[in-house]
Amino acid sequence: MDAMLDPTALQTLWFALIGFFFLGYFVLEGFDFGVQMNVAAFWRRGSGTRGTILKTIGPVWDGNEVWVITGGALLFAAFPEWYATLFSGFYLALLLLLLVLIVRVCAFKWRDKVDDERWRTAWDVVHVLGGFAPALLWGVAFANIVAGVAIDENRWVTTSLLGLLNPFALLGGVVFVLLFWLHGTLYLTLKVEGRLRADANRLAGILVWPALLAGAAFLLWFQLAHSNTGYTLIPVALAAVALIAVIPLNRARREGSAFVATTTAIAAATISLFGGLFPDVMPASNDPANSLTVANASSSPHTLTVMLVALVVLLPIVIAYTIWTYRVFRHRIADEDSPAPGEQLLEKAKQGYRDAFEQD
Repeated sequence: MDAMLDPTALQTLWFALIGFFFLGYFVLEGFDFGVQMNVAAFWRRGSGTRGTILKTIGPVWDGNEVWVITGGALLFAAFPEWYATLFSGFYLALLLLLLVLIVRVCAFKWRDKVDDERWRTAWDVVHVLGGFAPALLWGVAFANIVAGVAIDENRWVTTSLLGLLNPFALLGGVVFVLLFWLHGTLYLTLKVEGRLRADANRLAGILVWPALLAGAAFLLWFQLAHSNTGYTLIPVALAAVALIAVIPLNRARREGSAFVATTTAIAAATISLFGGLFPDVMPASNDPANSLTVANASSSPHTLTVMLVALVVLLPIVIAYTIWTYRVFRHRIADEDSPAPGEQLLEKAKQGYRDAFEQD
C-alpha cells in the first residue's frame, strides 16, 4: 500500500483516541440533550416540573462538555489537515452549533436568576432548542463526514450547505435526535421520583420504537454504502440488540439496565461510524485521490508522541473526576408535583406543634 495511505500504529492509535473522546461525549452529553428535549415533552406540567427536569443534569452538564472540547483540541493537534478541511466546508454548520451551545450555557446559568414566570418560560424554550438543535447538527455533520463530501485538490470542501442536507445526512440527524432523546428519558427515570418518573418510563417505551427503526435504517445504509470494512457489522448488530433490549427492560422497570442498554447502543453506533470511516478521515465523494486519510492528515510522529505522553497523565484524572461527580450527585430528585419523602409525616409534626402551642 502507498506510504501516504498506510497509517502507522501511532497514527491509528490517535484516530482511535479521537473516536473515544467523541464516544464519551455522545454518551454523556447525549443524555443532557435528551433531558432538555423532555422540557418540551412535559411542557404542560408547568415551570416547576421543567425546573425539576433541568436539575437532574445541573451538576454534570458542563463537565460532559469537556469531552467535546478536549476531542476538538486533540483533533486540531493530531490531525490538523482533517480539522482544516472539515471547517472549510462545515464552517456555517459548526458555527451554528457553537452559537447554540453558547446560548445553552446562558439558559442553564440565567433561568433561575429572576423570579418571574415569563423569564423562566423564555429560557425553557432555549433549553428545548439547546437539546434538539445540537443533536440534529451533530447527526447531519457526522453522516456527511462518513459518507464523504466533494473535496478539491487543495483540500477544500466544495459541497454546498444545501448539499450537506442530503437524505442520508438528514436521516443521521433524526437518528441522533431520537437516540439522545431516548437516552435522556431513561436518565430521567433514574433521577426523579413520583409521577414524573412514571411518565418518563412511559415515554421511553414509546421512543424506543422510532429510535430502533431509524437507527437500524441509518446504520445499515452506512454499512452497505459507505463503510470501508465488513467488521463494523459487529457493533451495528450490538447497537441493534441493545436497543431491542430496552423494550423488555423498560416494561420491567429495570431503569438502570435500560439506561446501560442505550449507553451501549450509542457507543456501538459511534464505534461503527469511526470503524467504517478508517483509514479515511474525510473521504472525497468526487475523487478518491483527494480523500484525507489517517496517514496524510496527521501531525508529525514527534507531535503525536508528546501528545500521547500528556494524555496518559491527564486522561485518568478526567475519568476519575467524571466518576466522582456522578457518584456525589447520584441521588434522586423529587418531582414538585409529588410529595417529597417524609413530607406527610413532617406536615403532621408541624400540625401537632401548632395544636400544642397555639391553644387559647
